[in-house]
Amino acid sequence: MKMSSLFMPTLREVPAEAVVVSHRLLLRAGMIRKLSNGLFTYLPLGLKSFRKVENIVRDEMNAVGALEFKPSVVVPGDIWRESGRWETMGPGMLRIKNRVDQELVVSPTAEEAFVALLRSEISSYKQLPLSVYQINTKYRDEIRPRYGLMRAREFTMKDAYSFHTDDKSLDDTYQDMGKAYRRIFRRVGLSVIPVRADSGAMGGTGSEEFMVESEVGDNNLILCPKCGYAANDEKAACAPDPTTEGPGSAKTDSPYAAIETPKVRTIDELCAFLHTSPRAFIKTLIYKAVNVELDLAGLPGCASLERKKPENSPAYYPVAFFAVCIRGDLDVNEVKLAANLKASEVELASDADVERLTGAPVGFAGPVGFASAPVLADDSVMAMHDSVTGALKADLHFEHVEPGRDFSPWMTADVRTVVAGDRCANCGAEYYSKKGNELGHIFKLGYKYTKSMGMFYLDENGKQQMPTMGCYGIGVDRTLASIIEEHNDEDGIVWPMSVAPFHAVVVPIKYEGAMKDAADKLYSELAAAGIEVLLDDRAERPGVKFKDMDLIGIPVRIVVGDKNLPNVEVKLRKAGDAVLVPLSEAAASVAKTVREELSALSGEN
Repeated sequence: MKMSSLFMPTLREVPAEAVVVSHRLLLRAGMIRKLSNGLFTYLPLGLKSFRKVENIVRDEMNAVGALEFKPSVVVPGDIWRESGRWETMGPGMLRIKNRVDQELVVSPTAEEAFVALLRSEISSYKQLPLSVYQINTKYRDEIRPRYGLMRAREFTMKDAYSFHTDDKSLDDTYQDMGKAYRRIFRRVGLSVIPVRADSGAMGGTGSEEFMVESEVGDNNLILCPKCGYAANDEKAACAPDPTTEGPGSAKTDSPYAAIETPKVRTIDELCAFLHTSPRAFIKTLIYKAVNVELDLAGLPGCASLERKKPENSPAYYPVAFFAVCIRGDLDVNEVKLAANLKASEVELASDADVERLTGAPVGFAGPVGFASAPVLADDSVMAMHDSVTGALKADLHFEHVEPGRDFSPWMTADVRTVVAGDRCANCGAEYYSKKGNELGHIFKLGYKYTKSMGMFYLDENGKQQMPTMGCYGIGVDRTLASIIEEHNDEDGIVWPMSVAPFHAVVVPIKYEGAMKDAADKLYSELAAAGIEVLLDDRAERPGVKFKDMDLIGIPVRIVVGDKNLPNVEVKLRKAGDAVLVPLSEAAASVAKTVREELSALSGEN
């Protein structure tokens, strides 16, 4: 393509709205424009790179036997009611009605759509396993879209879904998908960190995220330098802390007793007042949980809770409250808590609800004698001794509290937030942490959707069975942005060869005379060799042309100047120095470079 035919509105100034590198460079390089908050339009250059990422994803999905479908973006609300997620997905899901008052959903994800489609098509075990996928538009009504393509409201995702007769078949596909993801990210030039992760609203058991390191990452990664353990902090576990020394470690035979603590509410205030450590305190927090699927019948404070039972979906409590106990120096991980409660989300209860449930001001909650809601204790609590807790009365705490003797939690679980400095659950080494952004996520969904939506097949004996499912997603836009985050310098984007909008650009100092003839010759020879080439035929100063090419990040630049002819100057965008190559050899030399880099990214060398 010639620059004179290309729409490429580059910007010299950094847009004030753009915080992260990828957002700034995509705007400056004329690759995207914002239509509204969280809504972006790809311009021609950006779309070329987007399509390349998309096609690499498609190649690798096809290579593992997944079959591409193209479902509609707008789907019936009825299928979301069947799965039970109409009530649980929350305000992030855009619900609309058509002219005949039918409820519709602008898809945030596609489990329901694929199960609804395939349940009427799959009737026999002979049709399984089956892997299907789409690369399609999604919409999630983000409360605060930010960072350009990193967190937009409308975006493109690759969703794959697999259906199986048994767990062994599901695990085989899960492993194949994990390998395909590693190939995808290698081919686009990204360094990813695979980590254990929480399945969240998707449900299921096995789960792995593919992260890229980022200073503005939404996720905190917990990493072990010794054994390679890696997990999102929403899922990370750690070795138990030593309990043989310090406050709260020695068992006591003394009965618990009330102590006056006037105007002392926080852990820090208690430490100062009692001259001890946070490790001696059991911190009790009252949480409000939404859409709890656990059966709470017979538990304290739950007799009057409303419980809904949608057709073909698990029963759930729209709202329930819990007292969550954790050692005083630790923090509750709300994702872990929600997972243990099988809730769609949890949040700290309001002050009014805390006072209603505990009968005391905020800051004096404790598990001893508490009967207004179920008590959940973090694993750390059950290793404590001779502890201090709130006494459910203003200005009063209990000392000498022994978990298991003075209170018995309804549930004990790992709900602590693991941080750098905690010890690895596998080898005992000290964790470190990094910020990261999620690019891909693979799940073993199990029977969550096939059960709720009534999908069955007949097995070898003619008996009706439900297929088990896997789910595998990649954010295409976020992957594109992450490539720029990893590959850039002070002058602009430094595209990997596989996803650059063009492999090479021919830049004549002036597009006239011998320089024009040489540039046209190179352009034709490269195009004939299958190289995607751009010809800068603009009547611009050389400095303007060079700046633009550095900004948009074309991997190979060939400068045609009258002083160097019959040689031309070849410079790689990622290299510092240019080399002179005879015009007669330049096209072949550049084509060789392009193919070698593409081959290296594909892992063929």
